[in-house]
Amino acid sequence: MDIANKTILITGANRGIGRALLQEALRRGASRVYAGTRGPLEVPDQRVVPVVMDLTVEGQIEAAVRQVGKLDVLINNSGIAPYDDLSDSDVIRQALAVNFFGTYNVSRAFLPLLKKSKGAIVNNLSLVALAPLPVIPSYSISKAAALSMTQSLRALLATQGVSVHAVFLGPVDTDMNRGFDIPKASPESAAEGIFDGLEANEEDIFPDPMSRMMAEGWRNGVAKEFERQNAGFVPAAVVAD
Repeated sequence: MDIANKTILITGANRGIGRALLQEALRRGASRVYAGTRGPLEVPDQRVVPVVMDLTVEGQIEAAVRQVGKLDVLINNSGIAPYDDLSDSDVIRQALAVNFFGTYNVSRAFLPLLKKSKGAIVNNLSLVALAPLPVIPSYSISKAAALSMTQSLRALLATQGVSVHAVFLGPVDTDMNRGFDIPKASPESAAEGIFDGLEANEEDIFPDPMSRMMAEGWRNGVAKEFERQNAGFVPAAVVAD
């Protein structure tokens, strides 16, 4: 996957990692970058097209599909990370609505375009998808669910020309992580690592210093091997599609 001359959609492109991904895509020569946001966005580059898209509103997702028309890479980046203690079920539902169902609905909506282009889905997850962080348990739950969905999509689409990539982000210096007094990667370096992993066709991308410490253990571990084994159980009807 060479980003040059590709058409890319990035959700949550107005700030943080999303904004850094937008700039990195432009730097690598993307021909068009659709910037998914819930509000106005101004970028002084004619290759950038703002797309109003709230991940919890299916009508806006459908309108975005009509606006985009052609797509090579979908980066599901939008997310919320509420601080909670699992005492309020509404907080859990909100995290799932954005981080899981939002990613699912956007992926499903744009899948026909990605099948045409033999493109890629990139889901920005987190190391907490592998082990929860107790101060953000709802976020951890939603990212674990999104990881399982990513692995399932990867197996289901393996014969249909669409690659599916999981990004295991460690701490990045964004608004979401302001409350953590720990070393953090810059959004720019994380974005560079994500695109490096995509261009290298890595299924699981570990784009920052903390996440890279986990990479070898994950790729050679029993959980990853179990994923590979289970991928063989894709229904024949799906393979033939």
